[in-house]
Amino acid sequence: MSKIALVRHGQSEWNQKGFWTGWQDSPLSKKGEEEAKKAATILKDISFHLTFSSDLKRAYDTLEIIKKELKIQITPTISHQALKERHYGEYTGKNKWEIQKKVGEKRFKEIRRGWNYPIKDGETLKDVYDRVVPYFLKTILPHLTAGKDILIVAHGNSIRALIKHLEGISDVDISEIELKTGEVIIYDIDLKGKIVKKERRNNEKN
Repeated sequence: MSKIALVRHGQSEWNQKGFWTGWQDSPLSKKGEEEAKKAATILKDISFHLTFSSDLKRAYDTLEIIKKELKIQITPTISHQALKERHYGEYTGKNKWEIQKKVGEKRFKEIRRGWNYPIKDGETLKDVYDRVVPYFLKTILPHLTAGKDILIVAHGNSIRALIKHLEGISDVDISEIELKTGEVIIYDIDLKGKIVKKERRNNEKN
C-alpha cells in the first residue's frame, strides 16, 4: 500500500485579487504562505519518499514551505511543466467576477470548469489532462506501485485532471470538482495502482 497526497498551492497574489492566473508566475500571498503551513500540519502523519510540483513559483514555494515545516530534507523535489496550471489564454490577468457578470453564470462555469470548452490562445481542461496523465503514468505511478509515498503540489486544474483519471470521473461530472487553495486530498493506492481509500482534508479545519 502507498499514499499519494495532492495539494493545491496556497493562495497567490493574483488569486487574492480574483484574477485568472494560469501560467502567470504570481507569488504566494501572506495567506497563501499560511495555507501552506496548515497543509503541512495535516500531512504530518505521512513520511514522503518523493515530492513533485509544477514549475510555477506558487506551487514550488508551497511545496518548499511544506517540506520545511515537516523537516523533509533528503526527499528530492521534482519540478515539471506537465503539472502546471491550465493556460487561460485571453482571460489571463482578467478579473473572474467581472467576466462572470459580462458572460453570465452558465458560460462562466463552462469557461472555468468545463471539460473541453475552448479559450482563445489557451487550453481546455482536456488539454491539461492530456499532459498531466501521461506524465503521471510514466513518472509517478511506478513509484506508487513500488510502495513509495508521494506528495504532489500543483494547481486547481492540473489536480482536477489527475482526479478525473484516478477516480474515473465523467467529462460532465468533472465540472463539479473544485479545490480550495491549500486543500489536501490523499489516496491510498494498492500495488496495482488502484484506489483503496480517499480522504479530503481542508486546512480551514485545522
